[in-house]
Amino acid sequence: MNRLINYRIKLRAIQLIIICSGIVSLKAQVINDSLLIDRNYRTFHFNLPESMKPGASLIFILHGSGGNGIKMMNLTTKLQQEIKDQNVILSYPDGYKNFWNECRKAAGSAANIENIDENTFFNSMIEYFARKYQIDRNHVFAIGTSGGGHMAYKLALTEPEKFRAVTAVVANLPDTNNIDCAGKNKAISIMIINGTKDEINPYNGGPVILGNLNMGDVRSTERTFKYWSSLAGYKGDPVKETLPDTDPADGKTIERYTYNRKNMPEVILLKVIGGTHGYPNDIDVHVEAWNFFKKHMGN
Repeated sequence: MNRLINYRIKLRAIQLIIICSGIVSLKAQVINDSLLIDRNYRTFHFNLPESMKPGASLIFILHGSGGNGIKMMNLTTKLQQEIKDQNVILSYPDGYKNFWNECRKAAGSAANIENIDENTFFNSMIEYFARKYQIDRNHVFAIGTSGGGHMAYKLALTEPEKFRAVTAVVANLPDTNNIDCAGKNKAISIMIINGTKDEINPYNGGPVILGNLNMGDVRSTERTFKYWSSLAGYKGDPVKETLPDTDPADGKTIERYTYNRKNMPEVILLKVIGGTHGYPNDIDVHVEAWNFFKKHMGN
């Protein structure tokens, strides 16, 4: 009996070593780095493809207000699994003091008040990945949630030539009285994923309140969608499709509205009926964004 107990103890110890080794190995794949931007060290975290080679695509994944890159990394495990055999780098930058200086003029975050230079930060990260890993500069993308969605809009407005496509989740464009970005009026492929019962980013527009922070007014989702589709040159109604309801118990369904013509940027709205300020269960928004981006990787 004692021999059996000792054997089980040793076996359990070996299992723990294997498990811990796996954890260390997984963490070793995460690279942390920083860039000095206007006297601030801006940090970012990323995973390299298992078979890294020149010409990789680069996807920035942007956390919401109050978050950080590592927490965002933990929310994208399905995406990481989906692209494990692809030549894709996922980069998770950190906002300044957990916020982004996006385009909301009234935002009370330190990033906005101090007018942190996000454009230089993102351009410098693109140069970093081009220099160290020879990424394909024509295959740079961004996915952002909430405040990160606002940052994705800013990149689309102010750096459209640097990004092939972007996806904004639970975020509307700032209203015309609350926008302080000088856009370049250049169309870009974009996907918006918003919920009709969002209590923070109101689907029909209005003020965005985060605790004690008033971030000012945003446009409605329909106006946001109209802005990007009109900029791309579309008229008339988009193509409507109802996605499969893979989780009937959650009380949500998703409608897809698409503008897509040859030689024109694609503009998509995923309208989450009953959706709140979070991710729907029927789809994984990051995998959905990846599938959207893949369509725009042609040279």
